[in-house]
Amino acid sequence: MPRPWARLPEPRVFDRIVQGDANRVLDSLPGESVHLAITSPPYNLRRPYRGYSDDRPHTEYLVWLRGVWRTLHRVLVPGGRFVLNVAPTSIKDFRPIHHDLSTDLRALGYIMRTEIIWYKQTMGRRTAWGSWRSPSNPHIVPSWEYVLVFSKGQWNLPGDPGAIDITAKEFETFSDGFWPIPPERRRNGHPAPFPEALIERLVKFYSYRGNVVLDMFGGTGTVAAVARRLGRHYLNIDSSEEYCRLAFERTRHATPPRDWPIPSPVLDLLPATGPDSAPLLRGGA
Repeated sequence: MPRPWARLPEPRVFDRIVQGDANRVLDSLPGESVHLAITSPPYNLRRPYRGYSDDRPHTEYLVWLRGVWRTLHRVLVPGGRFVLNVAPTSIKDFRPIHHDLSTDLRALGYIMRTEIIWYKQTMGRRTAWGSWRSPSNPHIVPSWEYVLVFSKGQWNLPGDPGAIDITAKEFETFSDGFWPIPPERRRNGHPAPFPEALIERLVKFYSYRGNVVLDMFGGTGTVAAVARRLGRHYLNIDSSEEYCRLAFERTRHATPPRDWPIPSPVLDLLPATGPDSAPLLRGGA
């Protein structure tokens, strides 16, 4: 017999693909309504994102993200998890951005739980050796990204044991914090999409079926599509209409488990003119 959906606020604010500013949309959500947030923010390395200028001054970039993390903290349930993927910065202008972000998040009251090393296996062709075969100025070329895991207020996330879908073998594998997963090759116009295998591990390891999974920099919808396929409710936020349309189609075609019937997505785009409002406050079916 199909299990009931998780009880959600009305009007329906989840199972949606929403175009808008991350902070404004998060601010429109009910408090303590999200169980797991997974995201990778813009890298601030002049990457060609659609609908976003990726070249803020470093201090301004951190202040902007701090505001997003503060708003996210309000909408997480007690024990809710926040998984932040961040890449090492460039060789010549190195900044320990993962340290900056983890320091900010801890100052905002998040509990830092762990660091996962996502080994991307991307050391094929190389040119950035620095001083070849010399201690003069050799370079370390990052073949990994950090996956930083936090929780709100407590370590434990309450849930129904019957809504657990991770196998014993998966649990043993995922609890080793070194994850060799190749990067996503099908980019669909996005410079840095998640591979589904990475998101599937995180969703199964850190949430129950029927939970709400959020990505506030959702891009082309990997988190939303995997969440729906695994029987979770979802919310994808992005400032780009093009990415939102791609995310909508991708999530619409993700088939949820038969015993956890998660709805198809609603696509909520900004008006053609006018200010960037909080789209979720408009409601909808």
